[in-house]
Amino acid sequence: MRGGAVFVLALLMVRYWPRAPLRERFPLSTAVWSEDGELLRVTLASDDQYRLWTPLSEMSPVLIDAFLLKEDRWFRWHPGVNAVALVRAGFRTWRGGVRQGGSTLTMQLARLMYRLNTKTPAGKMRQAGYAVWLEARYSKHELFEAYLNVAPFGGNVQGVGAASRIYLGKPASQVDLAEALTLAVIPQSPLARGGQAANLPAARAQLGNLWRRTRRIGDSEEREIVSAVALGQRHSLPEIAPHFVDALLRENGQPGRIDTTLNAGMQRLVEQQIGRYLNQFGDRGIRNVAAMVVDSRDMSVKAWVGSADYGNEAIHGQINGVLTKRSPGSTLKPFIYGLALDQGILHPRTILRDAPTSFGPFTPEKFDGRFFGPISAQEALIRSRNVPAVWVATQLRQPDLYQFLESAGVSGMRPESYYGLALALGGGELTMEELAQLYAMLANRGVLRPVRTIRGSRLRDGAQLLSPEASFITLDMLRHNPRPDDDGGAARRGLWPVAWKTGTSWGFRDAWTAGIAGPYVLVVWIGDFEAQGNPSFVGVDAAAPLFFRISDAMNLAHPDEVVPPLRPPPGVSRVAVCSASGDLPNVYCPQTVETWYIPGKSPIRVSQLHRAVRVDAETGRPACASDAAATRLEVFEFWPSDLMKLFREAGVPRRAPPRLPDCAADDVSEAPRIASPLRNVTYTLRGASAITLESSVAADVRDVFWFDGAALIAKTPVSHGALAWHPAAGGMHLIRAIDDHGRSAERDVEIQFTN
Repeated sequence: MRGGAVFVLALLMVRYWPRAPLRERFPLSTAVWSEDGELLRVTLASDDQYRLWTPLSEMSPVLIDAFLLKEDRWFRWHPGVNAVALVRAGFRTWRGGVRQGGSTLTMQLARLMYRLNTKTPAGKMRQAGYAVWLEARYSKHELFEAYLNVAPFGGNVQGVGAASRIYLGKPASQVDLAEALTLAVIPQSPLARGGQAANLPAARAQLGNLWRRTRRIGDSEEREIVSAVALGQRHSLPEIAPHFVDALLRENGQPGRIDTTLNAGMQRLVEQQIGRYLNQFGDRGIRNVAAMVVDSRDMSVKAWVGSADYGNEAIHGQINGVLTKRSPGSTLKPFIYGLALDQGILHPRTILRDAPTSFGPFTPEKFDGRFFGPISAQEALIRSRNVPAVWVATQLRQPDLYQFLESAGVSGMRPESYYGLALALGGGELTMEELAQLYAMLANRGVLRPVRTIRGSRLRDGAQLLSPEASFITLDMLRHNPRPDDDGGAARRGLWPVAWKTGTSWGFRDAWTAGIAGPYVLVVWIGDFEAQGNPSFVGVDAAAPLFFRISDAMNLAHPDEVVPPLRPPPGVSRVAVCSASGDLPNVYCPQTVETWYIPGKSPIRVSQLHRAVRVDAETGRPACASDAAATRLEVFEFWPSDLMKLFREAGVPRRAPPRLPDCAADDVSEAPRIASPLRNVTYTLRGASAITLESSVAADVRDVFWFDGAALIAKTPVSHGALAWHPAAGGMHLIRAIDDHGRSAERDVEIQFTN
């Protein structure tokens, strides 16, 4: 009993002693897989064999049964050596003079693993010993799986995974009975392995007869048994998303299986749209395209097209356009405006000047040669006006655009002095991958994260480069950019919302469109890897139509993927501003529009553009208030002289305001008078206590705007009386009350908080 127990214990120790998996005993090919289960590429193993490790669960059941029937029907019951089969094989060899094999499947695996010479009795003994040793250490499942993955199939093809791909053009899971019977006889048919199938039909017929005898078969199986399977021509191994796989293998070229985030279906969709686009517009010299799709929710790469044709040397097709540094043109402008939103320089309806302007030695050129004069920040962004963008860039402090790009990890940047203000117009260089990450940042509330290419990899934490508020507003501004084919029906067609921006580099070398379509970041580049200019390489004319073809096709391919509405973060508010000035409307502003703003950051003041002037009823000339009986009030727009000149040049002249007499100066006695808070009083607050804001105003005032420094507290109608203010911090505060005529009063207030 004790000896038996020791023996059993020894067997258990042998079986469960730590050991390397069998798959680690063989050099393996690298198999790159898409997220939707398609093989993208198989590389040669280190010994120049195609050896694609395939689990038993991913093999057709008839393929497994065919190999067991052909190689070792008693595999599941013997301990590694089948003595009966060995004796029978030896007797037949001695009797007939023809060598007969008696090796079990485990013995064949041992021969392949340990490279044994089994033509001698001693070699056969070693093979049997190794087989028993393997049986003691590994399960039948592991042994059978290993054998099917290393069995020779001719040339440099080993294992059913590679053989089914190369000989049948399909994965092992899709092999039918006829194909399984054919594959099962190849390892024991040397002539077939050498490409000569002289004895393959006979061996297959013999296995087919054995299949009939060992199981009851129906008519369908009978037809498959007699079906012919041609193996004369090797199928090409898959080569999907070659630029993506090239980049991946450079980063992670370890043998074995690599599961990627790329979606083969979406990859084909993007490639198809590119192919159709090039067929349509190739006569314009558009021959090369690169594109990238990233899921903004988890930063996984879904499609990666490095060039229009990987094998086309005429366009240098093997260059990876996704990783090539190119001038981004105006695709960086959204980040200039995003930084400006965070730094309190503007809000979407802030009026900027689009007029001929020199910034020291730098004079931005206009792509269309036109200037729009006063233009809102939102319109300046979506119309890609250069002068406003450069002016905004000059106002940025910490960080400016260069520092922002450095923080975003843009590689290979030269010193800031090299670019100057030209950086705002695409004077630097980025890769498509870097640009995609920047646009994904807008969708991710200002947090920059690197793209992911490996399934299951951790979504890494990123840097907060913009506030959630600035990111949201920038994205909302870009969503107002009309499609190039906009007919007003995009929303009715149920298309995803798209926030997008175009870019064109100097010399028409690069045409870009980048944006967010539904949950995906999409970047499209059209150009020439030799950096040859082409007047057709214009972002809005060349890249934007392809961008929307791809985004619409993705939308149609995923009709059930509902995109939630873009919701503002808590720190964003809405306010009505005068549409002409972008400031809070005074009583004379004829038209208002709502805009987003960030309380405490966005520049908000009361508009002074529209002013009432008292004019003589007979002459129409400005008059003094003392002549009120013979005068009337007229509202004029008081534009600066340079903008008035632009209006005249554009053919839309504005009525010039008259020169005001000295007596028409503002009457400061009509300014608001602050009743609360009091002067020279320190307010001590506890918890959620509030301070009352109250003023008395002139009879013609309807609204009062209260400010804490530059930050708008609230707009209150006079009829509502006092306002409760909850200060966010202690210290000195400059409280201002401004009426809707632009008249103001202010007061310093000291606040302390106590428990």
